[in-house]
Amino acid sequence: MDTPAASEPGTTRLMQIGEVAERVQLSHRTVRHYDDEGLLTPTRSAGNFRLYTEADVQRLLLIRQMKPLGFSLDDMRHLIAVLDELTATPGDEQRVRELRTFVATAQERRDRLAQQVRTADAWLEDLRSRL
Repeated sequence: MDTPAASEPGTTRLMQIGEVAERVQLSHRTVRHYDDEGLLTPTRSAGNFRLYTEADVQRLLLIRQMKPLGFSLDDMRHLIAVLDELTATPGDEQRVRELRTFVATAQERRDRLAQQVRTADAWLEDLRSRL
């Protein structure tokens, strides 16, 4: 497969699904699923292989971070759109408000998970004390 070298100015290095899956520690199937759900937009090679960019890798890493916090595919799509629009139009007040909402929601969910971990730790300690 011919892909531009990373050192060539003005080019974007393209990666096949195996390399991307390894970098983000997801299965090929999961990467394809997120592609099928419209969360990624890989290009296609002449042989119809999916080709991903570094931006796709960064999106997958974002998705991996959202997943444990219980964000839905629609939430992921929405956040990706907000971030893309903020990149294109920095300071867009509507998008900044939406991003603040995501931050608040993520914080609430993180706090809930932290409480669950504390509860699990206490339970484990109780069990260990019975040994």
